[in-house]
Amino acid sequence: MARYDRLSVLNTMLNGGLVPVFYEGEFEVAKKIVAACYEGGARVLEFTNRGERALSVFAQLSELIAAQFPGLIFGVGSIVDAPTAALFIAHGAHFVVGPVLNVEVAKLCNRRKIAYSPGCGSVSEISAAEEWGVEIVKIFPGAQVGGPAFVKAVLGPMPWTRIMPTGGVESTKESVEAWIKAGTACLGMGSNLISKELVQAGDFTAMSASVRQVLKWIAEARQSRIG
Repeated sequence: MARYDRLSVLNTMLNGGLVPVFYEGEFEVAKKIVAACYEGGARVLEFTNRGERALSVFAQLSELIAAQFPGLIFGVGSIVDAPTAALFIAHGAHFVVGPVLNVEVAKLCNRRKIAYSPGCGSVSEISAAEEWGVEIVKIFPGAQVGGPAFVKAVLGPMPWTRIMPTGGVESTKESVEAWIKAGTACLGMGSNLISKELVQAGDFTAMSASVRQVLKWIAEARQSRIG
């Protein structure tokens, strides 16, 4: 059973507004990325299933996070089928993200009360995902789907929809503001936030600073949207 229930996971995503996304095949490096994001203020992390050692590293990180990073919610991304989702849930995934909508994954996650955010690229896919119990819909790839303008257009007839773009969210004030002011619920950020350059340089202090800055931009954009 996951350490955090679905409502806690969803509320943490919504409150912070940022989901850093990464893959790293070496545990020693991966745990430094986790620490850097946590130090920067992130309380949700997505580890993608994109390498042969993904499950092994994920399992080790899950145990580390439980022991050393209180309040950090840890989920898995790049999931396209239910058996793989089940494996990661068994190893502690608090939420599941995918590049596509898969009904079997949705049913599995609903049965286990695990938050599921599938990738959608049309209003019909978003609506189908919501019919299968999805609370926060991922649009992917965000830039190619239509960017902030797509989000704003969707929310016109479907104001209840909560959207998390991934792919195309840049770690700049202008990009963050555009997505937030369009009405997104939270932002998924991968290589634009956890860059290969910073990882290769071992500059995890700069990574923490980048996470902290993006969270600040999100908070400011949200305040501006309300005001």
